[in-house]
Amino acid sequence: MSKNILILFSIVFPIISGFVLLCYPKVKDRKKIQIYMLGVFGITGGFVSNIITGRAMTYTLYEFMESIPIYFKIDNMGRLFASLVTIAFILSGLYSFGYMEHERNEKRYFGFYLIVYGVFLGLIFSGNIVTLYIFYELLTLTSFFLVIYAQTREAVMAAMKYMFYSLCGAYMALFGIYFLYQYGTTLEFTPGGVLDPSLLQGKEEFFLFIAFFMLIGFSVKAGMFPMHGWLSSAHPVAPAPASGILSGIIVKAGVFAIIRIVFEIFGADFLKGSWVQQVWMTLSLITIFMGSMLAYKESIVKKRFAYSTVSQISYILFGLSLLEPKGFVGALFHTCVHIFVKTGLFLAIGGMIFKTGNIKVEHLDGIGKKMPFTLWCYTLLSLSLIGIPPAGGFLSKWFLAIGSLESGISVFSWIGPIILVVSALLTAGYVLPITMNGFFPKADWTYKRDELRKVMVIPILILTVLAIGIGMFPNRLVTYIGNIAEQLL
Repeated sequence: MSKNILILFSIVFPIISGFVLLCYPKVKDRKKIQIYMLGVFGITGGFVSNIITGRAMTYTLYEFMESIPIYFKIDNMGRLFASLVTIAFILSGLYSFGYMEHERNEKRYFGFYLIVYGVFLGLIFSGNIVTLYIFYELLTLTSFFLVIYAQTREAVMAAMKYMFYSLCGAYMALFGIYFLYQYGTTLEFTPGGVLDPSLLQGKEEFFLFIAFFMLIGFSVKAGMFPMHGWLSSAHPVAPAPASGILSGIIVKAGVFAIIRIVFEIFGADFLKGSWVQQVWMTLSLITIFMGSMLAYKESIVKKRFAYSTVSQISYILFGLSLLEPKGFVGALFHTCVHIFVKTGLFLAIGGMIFKTGNIKVEHLDGIGKKMPFTLWCYTLLSLSLIGIPPAGGFLSKWFLAIGSLESGISVFSWIGPIILVVSALLTAGYVLPITMNGFFPKADWTYKRDELRKVMVIPILILTVLAIGIGMFPNRLVTYIGNIAEQLL
């Protein structure tokens, strides 16, 4: 029991620490806030590292009724997501030390930042669908304050839009949970699914509809068409490190929830070959292409990368929708890549805006003369996003394309790789002009070298190294994800 309670400590400690920072009036000095944040990150990181390197754990916090507990469980997928989320939160938090110095209300920002981190760990360690749903809702309510942080009219409207979309999606998922409680053997996540065949007989079509309803509901966080509208509004108004977390991490809550319900509640076999799978694949491919096109046409740089996230997350959803091992490996590998790449890109872009005040792509001409190190990191992260070897994005897209070709699913087996290639070309079209015009401006450019502070540069550098490194040394990660795929498929 003493070891298992680490699960609860890892979740509760950053949440309580965030509330203390918000409520304790004496913590106002910037240096004290930063030391406080470092302490919280260190302690929580210690809890998480003990959990992810230890044995399987479970912990029941509270029981609403006998079959509906607030229940936490550590499994291989939870370990993977907890590692990725912790790395991204700590690095973005360190970057925030420098970035937030020109913002007001740092204490409010860092307080909610810690709360969101703890809530996300609660979602990751959830052992059943009810616990996941509770933390999914809490994630919406707490991350709302990161979106609304600037308190401008634009930020308020974007935050309300984010809240409306997310709550509507969550209620769609809640609708399905009512029926799963009646027709499932358990609400605990179980590889292969939990539906009771004897109770399900004659109701298969109805439960396909329930599965689709829940899939669309959770896909709101993931930004899948037609529930993607909040993303392009919310990400640009948040501070750059918060945008990195929203784009790199928060959207993965939708991915994580979809994995849980598809592979551990309904079961891949129940959905394979059904109209739900076909519609899911269709929507994900539409989103891949549509997001890339919107990003290609967008001139506001943070909005461009918000649309990019719409496209890139649907790479993951497409791989999952194949319901076969190689597609699953490609989806989870791309999840890892995207967390590092998109978090790093938003930090790099945020640094450029921080130094210049320019928010449009065309106004960043010559930025490579002013901030060469930041632009080099941006360029390497961009190559991974496109899928240029040996960066991580190449291998994830390779698995997605091979998984699609080998799936044998009528038209989708070949149209999937085509759309992936077209999207990669569009990605090159919207990320590389910043590099080209940054290093080779169209006109003479008078500049003064003015790089970011080390506390901002180092997190970007680490994320860049991770994005390239997992592509160059992928074997252990691919094997680990392959073991997860074997358990679930």
